[in-house]
Amino acid sequence: MHLYVHVPFCARRCLYCDFAIAVRRAVPTDAYVDAVAREWQAWQAHPAWIGSPTIDTVYFGGGTPSRLDPSGIARLLDRIGADRPIAPSAEITLEANPDDVTPESAAAWVRAGVNRVSLGTQSFDPAALAWMHRTHTAEQVPRAVAILRAAGIANLSLDLIFALPSALGRDWRRDLDAALALAPEHLSLYGLTVEPHTPLGRWTIRGDAVPATDDAYAAEFLDFAGRLRAEGWDHYEVSNAARPGFRSRHNFAYWARAPFIGMGPSAHSGFGNRRRWNIREWEAYRAASAAGRTVVAGEEELGPEALALEEVYLGLRTREGLPAGRLEPAVVTRWETEGWAETAGGRLRLTPEGWLRLDALAVFS
Repeated sequence: MHLYVHVPFCARRCLYCDFAIAVRRAVPTDAYVDAVAREWQAWQAHPAWIGSPTIDTVYFGGGTPSRLDPSGIARLLDRIGADRPIAPSAEITLEANPDDVTPESAAAWVRAGVNRVSLGTQSFDPAALAWMHRTHTAEQVPRAVAILRAAGIANLSLDLIFALPSALGRDWRRDLDAALALAPEHLSLYGLTVEPHTPLGRWTIRGDAVPATDDAYAAEFLDFAGRLRAEGWDHYEVSNAARPGFRSRHNFAYWARAPFIGMGPSAHSGFGNRRRWNIREWEAYRAASAAGRTVVAGEEELGPEALALEEVYLGLRTREGLPAGRLEPAVVTRWETEGWAETAGGRLRLTPEGWLRLDALAVFS
C-alpha cells in the first residue's frame, strides 16, 4: 500500500500553479492534522486493507508540506503507524521549499521518520525565480541541501522547470550544471505548461508572456535526457531520473498501478479499476470533516477500454515500457522507423524523442 498526503498550504501562488492550494500566512497545522486523521480513520474499514498490506511509501505533497509545523508531520506518521504497519524500509518523502529548510525543521522531519526530501528548486536563475513568483532565492538552494545532508537526508531530489519563455534569457544548461553540482540522488523535470486559470494563463492571453516554442521545449528536454544518460543516470520515466538505486518508489507505484490511498483536499485514490477523489478546496474539506460528513467528492469505475489505455500510457512513460507484443506490429514498426521507440529483451520502450510525443502515441496506439 502507498499513501499520499496532500498539504495544500503555500506562502503564495506561483505564476504557473493550477494545483489545489490555500495561501495562508499562518498555517492551521492542528486543524489540518485533525481533518486528515479523521479521514484516515474512515479508511480503516475500506476493503483495500484486506490481506493487511504493509505501507511501503508515504508521500507528503502539495502545496508546500514544509510550511506545515514539523510536529504535524510527526503526529500524522505516528497515527498512521499506530493503525497500520509501515515497512521498516519505507520511503517517506516530504516536498519542501528551500526557504523553509532550517536546521531545526530538517532535524524534526528526520525525527518524525522522513527519509527523502523533494526540494522545489525550479531554477537557479534569479530573474526566472522572480518571474515564477517563487519565494526562495538561488542562494538558498545549496544552503538547504547542506542542511538536509547534515540532518541525515541521504535521498534528495531536486525539481527543475524547463521550457521557460525565451525572453527571460534563462540558461537551461547552466541550471543543469548547478543542479548536478549539488549531487542529488534524483531529479524531477517539468516542462512549463500554460493553464488557463492561472496568472500565467492570463498573462499569455494578454500577450504579456510568450511560451517557449515547441522546438525550444524539445531541445531542452533532449539536452536533459542526453546529459543524464551520458553521466550514468537512470532516466526511468518521462520526467524523472535517478542515480542507480534511487528511483522514487512512491511515484513508480502509480505507474505500476499499485493500490494507493490519497488523503487531504483534492487527493486521489486508486485500487484496480476503482478511482475516487476528495473535495478540492481546503476550507470545504475542513468544514465537511469537522461536521462528520464525507470528504469524498466523487468516484468512478474504469471500463475495459479506459483500463487498457491507462495501461498503455503508464507503461510507455517508463523505461520498463510494454511487452513487445502488446501493440500492433505495424504501430511498433512505424515508431521504430521514426526513432520514437526501440525493442529489446521482449519490451517496447519509447526513446526520449518518443517521450516528447507520449500523449499522441498512447492515444493512437
